[in-house]
Amino acid sequence: MDDFTTSSAQSNQPTTSVISNTSTAQQDLNVSNKTKNIADLVKTIVIIVLSLTTVTFIGLFVWMSVQYNETRSDVDGQINRAVAIAKDEQATALEAEFLEREKYPFKTFSGPADYGQLTFEYPRTWSVYVAADASNGGDFSAYFNPIQVNVVSKDTINALRVTIRDKSFDDVAAEYQRYMDKKDSNLSVETITTTKGITANRYSGNIPNTDLNGYIVIFKIRDKTAILQTDSVLFEEDFNKLLNTVTFNA
Repeated sequence: MDDFTTSSAQSNQPTTSVISNTSTAQQDLNVSNKTKNIADLVKTIVIIVLSLTTVTFIGLFVWMSVQYNETRSDVDGQINRAVAIAKDEQATALEAEFLEREKYPFKTFSGPADYGQLTFEYPRTWSVYVAADASNGGDFSAYFNPIQVNVVSKDTINALRVTIRDKSFDDVAAEYQRYMDKKDSNLSVETITTTKGITANRYSGNIPNTDLNGYIVIFKIRDKTAILQTDSVLFEEDFNKLLNTVTFNA
């Protein structure tokens, strides 16, 4: 009996050992699987993060490239515009310089001797048209303009109108004063003295009975009145130069 019991006990011992070994192996397998899963999860997270980072950098690179190209295009456009403007300004300046040189040497105009022989210098690029020579009395009138004289009327622009009226200075000045006294007149007057010593009235603003805006200078020649008028402020510089060359026989 004892032998049987002992034998039974001995026969049961290996079974317990196998079960224990199997349980340990299963636990090790579970731990290994968990470790592998964690590692896979970490790899997945790292891949996602790297992917997002890569996409972000690519997006930033594309955006910066677009911004750079736009900025470069804008800068190139500004440079091109600046160069074009500079060229235009240079061409304009050269043209203006050429036109100014073309005016020299000036020509000399002389009016009728019986009317004090009014004399002055004017650009040689200007044409002159004597509309009334006062050979039979009355008023003298002449018109000047670059290249050619425009059709003469109260509203056409010419660089210079010269009139010697057979009327006293006081009477002519009174006519301009009456015009200045009107409410809608913007004409103003000042007394000037040219470099040749001629004292005159200089009127600036809207020319009477016209839509023109310019300058008028009147002064006394013997018993008559000389009127020099430019129909536009564009000719002011030439007009002022011309005034300082005026002479006449008293």
